[in-house]
Amino acid sequence: MASVGNGTEESGGGGEEENFEDAYENIPVASKMDLKCALEECSMALNLFLNNKFSEALELLRPWSKDSMYHALGYSTILVMQAAMTFEQQDIQVGISTMKDALQTCQRFRKRSTVVESLSNLVSKQTVDQLTEEEMHAEICYAECLLQKAALTFVQDENMINFIKGGLKIRTSYQIYKECHQVLQTTQGNKSKNETYYQFEGGVKLGIGAFNLMLSLLPGRILRLLEFIGFSGNRELGLCQLREGASGSSLRAILCTFTLLVYHTYVSLILGTGEANLQEADSLLEPYLLKFPNGSIILFYAARIDILKGNFEKAQLRFQDCIAAQQEWKQIHHLCYWELMWCYTFQQDWLRAYRYADLLSKESRWSKAIYVFQKAAILCMLPEDDLKRTGEDIVSLFRQVDGLKQRIAGKSIPTEKFAVRKARRYACPQPVKLILPALEMMYVWNGFAIVGKRADLTENLLVTIEKEEAALQNETNHNEYYVDDVCMLQLLKGLCLKHLGRLMQAELCFSKVIQSEKQIKYDSYLVPFTLYELGLLYKQQDETEKAIRYIETAKNNYKEYSMESRLHFRIHAALDSLKVSPASTP
Repeated sequence: MASVGNGTEESGGGGEEENFEDAYENIPVASKMDLKCALEECSMALNLFLNNKFSEALELLRPWSKDSMYHALGYSTILVMQAAMTFEQQDIQVGISTMKDALQTCQRFRKRSTVVESLSNLVSKQTVDQLTEEEMHAEICYAECLLQKAALTFVQDENMINFIKGGLKIRTSYQIYKECHQVLQTTQGNKSKNETYYQFEGGVKLGIGAFNLMLSLLPGRILRLLEFIGFSGNRELGLCQLREGASGSSLRAILCTFTLLVYHTYVSLILGTGEANLQEADSLLEPYLLKFPNGSIILFYAARIDILKGNFEKAQLRFQDCIAAQQEWKQIHHLCYWELMWCYTFQQDWLRAYRYADLLSKESRWSKAIYVFQKAAILCMLPEDDLKRTGEDIVSLFRQVDGLKQRIAGKSIPTEKFAVRKARRYACPQPVKLILPALEMMYVWNGFAIVGKRADLTENLLVTIEKEEAALQNETNHNEYYVDDVCMLQLLKGLCLKHLGRLMQAELCFSKVIQSEKQIKYDSYLVPFTLYELGLLYKQQDETEKAIRYIETAKNNYKEYSMESRLHFRIHAALDSLKVSPASTP
């Protein structure tokens, strides 16, 4: 198959992409497959995948998936992605089974005495010269397969044995990447580098970069424990390796790019302080937007970046383009529905937000509890007449939430647990209505950091919050949730005021919550989260010592509250940005 052109070498616009797609029909199945040909064919499959030709990509990879390590890796990766998006047990089983086959295929190409012994922590000290080019690639492909299989093992069921197995696979994968990184460092000066060497280099940069970046996000106490068993997390090293990998021309360049995009557009927002590097995200995506203008995954990230910039109207159009671009993987539509639901929530266009929450609750299996809660929360925001026209019963929806929660790796999902707790107010014969639940959930997902980019919409949210605050104060009979509701509104109000630049008023709102700590009965999360927000407020005003004091108080003085782990991730990111980094590793 060496005679077939490498898809990654094509440049230019849509015309060439169309020619590429048409040419796919005439691609014969190769009669032999060496490393160079395998890389070329996998590059074609990648182009098909990015052009929404998911089935064609699989069909191109399938014939050699049992005999070529790169075909095995590509074929199983697509099926694992599908399983992760559908969350169907059948797809998860297929993904695990295919990944098992891929591991066996990669294993056949590895050196008999492997770089990392799979059942021990002992690293063999063989020299680089003892590894052939093919064996070097086999190590990196094996490590990638192992990592993906571990991830699927976690979601397969609640069995603790599976959890331990998954953890061991991740550790073995990490050790392989570390050893391959050493191989890379010792060969940097070699002049005889060829295309397959650069492909190996791309794989190492992806693995070392992703591991270091993701581990660096972990709170200090967890990271110290992981360091004890051989892990390390260096954010700058991780970002550097991924940037180098993304700027290269290897097969993994797009995977390095996607890892950085996930970090900038999701991780830094949900598990960080909300300060995303959108300039880098834009520049990373730009070449792919030119090459794959109708690629649904590319369009999705472009729309997500628009959201983070506060360009909600532009984002909505891009998400619609993404939905229209392909019909094969409906799960990409579901990702768009989730984002569109939030777009309209930020704009307080509740009927449109409801429409997408409704679609998610009916079509997606990812988190039925969250989708139904979100749908009911949005319906709470509608005027009575609009609510009647939907034909929905809010009380009935909230009562469904508890029965829809799920477990991953034996653990409940924190956001689902939060939704279940909030929905309990509707479980009793005389339900006690939630106050602005859609805005409270917006805070859970750090949505105020996004909508805060738009003063007009933030002002509108402030009006809604103050109206609810006045109504609550005017009630003569206060129920048992009264103080909790008042404090929740103060937290949300403080966030709006902060983003509008009214910092002194924001500080007053946050202080009211902290002063009410002893009166809060159920929503114990409010105080530590408010202390954290107050710390960020002081950080914004360059009062570093005060900022650290309040954030450290949130970290050390509270436990066993809703979404505790999420706050600890955010605290870790905030202290890191204030250069109070716990035990950083070189």
